Amino acid sequence: MLIIPAVDIIDGECVRLTQGDYASKKVYDTNPVRVAETFASEGAPLIHVVDLDGARSGIPENLELILSMAAVVHAPLEVGGGIRDQETVEKYLNAGVKRIVLGTKAIQDRTFLQECLKRFGPERIVLGLDAKEGKVATDGWVNTSNSSYLDFAKEMKDLGIQEVIFTDIVRDGTLTKPNFEAIEKLVGFGFHVVASGGISETESLEKLKNLGAYGAILGKAIYEKKITLSEALKTGSFASNLTKRIIPCLDVKDGRVVKGVKFLNLRDAGDPVELGKRYSDENADELVFLDITASYENRETIFDLVRKVAKNVFIPFTVGGGIKSVDEIRRLLHHGADKVSLNTSAVQNPPLISEGARAFGSQCIVVAIDVKRSGNSYKVFVKGGREETSLEAVSWAKKVEALGAGEILLTSMDRDGTKEGFDLKILRQISDSVNIPVIASGGAGCLEDLRRALVEGKADAVLAASLFHNQEISIQEAKQYLAHKGIPIRL
Repeated sequence: MLIIPAVDIIDGECVRLTQGDYASKKVYDTNPVRVAETFASEGAPLIHVVDLDGARSGIPENLELILSMAAVVHAPLEVGGGIRDQETVEKYLNAGVKRIVLGTKAIQDRTFLQECLKRFGPERIVLGLDAKEGKVATDGWVNTSNSSYLDFAKEMKDLGIQEVIFTDIVRDGTLTKPNFEAIEKLVGFGFHVVASGGISETESLEKLKNLGAYGAILGKAIYEKKITLSEALKTGSFASNLTKRIIPCLDVKDGRVVKGVKFLNLRDAGDPVELGKRYSDENADELVFLDITASYENRETIFDLVRKVAKNVFIPFTVGGGIKSVDEIRRLLHHGADKVSLNTSAVQNPPLISEGARAFGSQCIVVAIDVKRSGNSYKVFVKGGREETSLEAVSWAKKVEALGAGEILLTSMDRDGTKEGFDLKILRQISDSVNIPVIASGGAGCLEDLRRALVEGKADAVLAASLFHNQEISIQEAKQYLAHKGIPIRL
């Protein structure tokens, strides 16, 4: 579950309101950019920014301030407040803002909403659904419509909205518990629901996570020191969440998805944009995109293709291949990636792991470790499996954790593409040796292989390619099988 700190702006200052009452304004910092930079340095995966002046007036009042924030803050932003035309949406997105939150305009003008969804994609447009006593609120919560928020939500679902930020205004800023009943109903409609309003302790975050909430926005609770961002991130993280993940992988070469056996004899498997969209629609937990020849060919990742895939997926998106600098990580995040995967560059320049973690948070940094059995140990390979290193796999895994990696993607080259099952020995060794999530990759051939990797290999997630590309097993079949076997999974 995403933990999202909030930066609300009035008159260029970082503030919080209580129950949407502008007269209750409390200033916490005169520099919202500084606040956002602090959140980013503490590992926030996303920062929720609201132009409260704009929400009330109907035009962007703090546009330049927020654009400057997007330029310097090393974490993705989502922005709402006073956004009433496509030109403003485009300005924010071109500046690197990840998602746009539409509220009042979406309620008042369905045509505008549909045009935004079509032009910018549903993964970039989020519905801000604010409710007061069961009715939809507008204009910075100053006015209330006659529409039931549940009826309105159903209509928005039909129009193509995928993510909803739900705020119960009566609870906002009160540090009471969120409206769990409403959130559960919205989750039941099939939305990705981000809860906002009333959260003040980890117990509420745990309950939201168990209800299936996609995220939680924290504002006053952090500013009033009821909970730290670090505590919240630990509660919402995959490491503390027992739910296991199913992750399809796109190995990309020359703009096409390919698949081979033991990294050799590659064959075409399809268009990355089409496959990415399919997996997103099928409710995969995440998607991994690996430009598998970038490091070997000593070139950058194919940024344009990454952007095209990102525009068509609405699930966490990890990109790897040829990444050599913090600047390239930043560019990928601005192109729509949620995380980056470092492999060759991590081995050649280990400080890059720490630099990336400091700049964007550990949750953004995945280290991919490609291993091959060598006697009784496992050696680490780089450059798409073409070059053996002197590194031993378990020792390297421990080191990347110490350097700040948030996750490990472990691929057995011996099993890759063979469909003979994951290498459970090295998988378990590494899972036991680190305290960060480990994704199992290489060898998935049947549903039971997935279960064994999660249970016997102690993996936090399983990654597969050909099994899903060839439609031998669907994402939902995999999830239902694992759930039936008693493994916690997000259906």
